[in-house]
Amino acid sequence: MTDISRHANAGAADAMMRRRYRAEKRFRWYGISATATALLFLGAMLVSIVVIGHSAFSQTFIKLDIFFDPQILAVEGKIDPDSLRRADYSALVKTSLQETFPGVTGRREQRQLFALASRGAADKLRELVVEDPNLIGSKASLWLLSSDDVDLLVKGEISRETPEHERQLSDLQLEWADQLVAQNAAELRFNTAFFTTGDSREPETAGIFGAAAGSFYTLMVTLALSFPIGIMAALYLQEFAPKNRLTDIIEVNINNLAAVPSSVFGLLGLAVVLNFFQMPRSAPLVGGVVLALMTLPTIIIAARAAILAVPPSIREAALSVGASPMQTSLHHVIPLAAPGMLTGAIIGMAQALGETAPLLMIGMIAFIADVPESVMEPATVLPVQIFLWADNPERAFAAKTAAGIMVLLAFLISMNLIAVILRRQFERKW
Repeated sequence: MTDISRHANAGAADAMMRRRYRAEKRFRWYGISATATALLFLGAMLVSIVVIGHSAFSQTFIKLDIFFDPQILAVEGKIDPDSLRRADYSALVKTSLQETFPGVTGRREQRQLFALASRGAADKLRELVVEDPNLIGSKASLWLLSSDDVDLLVKGEISRETPEHERQLSDLQLEWADQLVAQNAAELRFNTAFFTTGDSREPETAGIFGAAAGSFYTLMVTLALSFPIGIMAALYLQEFAPKNRLTDIIEVNINNLAAVPSSVFGLLGLAVVLNFFQMPRSAPLVGGVVLALMTLPTIIIAARAAILAVPPSIREAALSVGASPMQTSLHHVIPLAAPGMLTGAIIGMAQALGETAPLLMIGMIAFIADVPESVMEPATVLPVQIFLWADNPERAFAAKTAAGIMVLLAFLISMNLIAVILRRQFERKW
């Protein structure tokens, strides 16, 4: 009877173990499936961004024979730098297009013909003439920007099968564009303007450099304010602050602030920084202050964790040889905690780089065409620029939006790589 009970118990135990192994195997497959699904969605998102945005890195140019007519360029009979800047350079482009297609005579057809060239073509001519006034009276073959619709056609994003009333380009414009391509007077080139110019109402001339400069100035202000304050606050709370109810309240509030929605910090910046201190609206200085307030909890929490990870034996050894608590912290604790502090700071900066909501509250959503040169000039940032392009109904801005996302992702990946490199560079083992 005892043997029968023993065998029964052993069989039940074996069955239970087999069920546990099966459950463990199922759980492992659940985890693998969830990870694979997440990677699949992430890959699909990245592929879609690249597929949509890669075309923004190239731009269609058309070759035109431009005659720099002195009668058009002379304003009130004067040819000086100020007059040259105010001259009607679009007339030069229109004259060249009419010479290229001499059969176009009607006003409606002429408007369609002039729409083949971008408004940025006139700006390019203005730059050339202002830099070299000797061009006046001469004739030159120049590659100038085409319109965004012609650019979409050359890139194959406008279907010729679509009815004319549903296309951006008319049948005549398609015919003229085909003639330019057949004459090797239209070609795709690398879009350097995307990386060297600011925003524009015209998609073919819009660039990311203005927003990148605004992000740079904003992050510099954020880093200058949040990093030293966050490190000092973490060092005081972890090493010197007495353990009482006040410090407990401070620690709870720091942890709570890390979970506060970013738009709340934007409202704080609007109420205090702009309305009370009367600081300039839309300036990187204001954006940096708001983002510094937002990233402070993240930096403090990361720095405290790094300081806490330093072994107590380091402190005890320094104190035993006569070092003061301040010397112990500055000469021993902080150098050993530096990798974690730097990692937390860079992660906080990466979080600030991708923020949009608090900056919308302080007016950095404004259209800024000029590239800012200081923290006091009006500017926008990369996430806000992407938001503005995504909200634009023109089809050509879709590629600009995806390309802007690619640039932003490149910045974020670079900052995370820098965090990993710094952590390995300054990491010390004990």
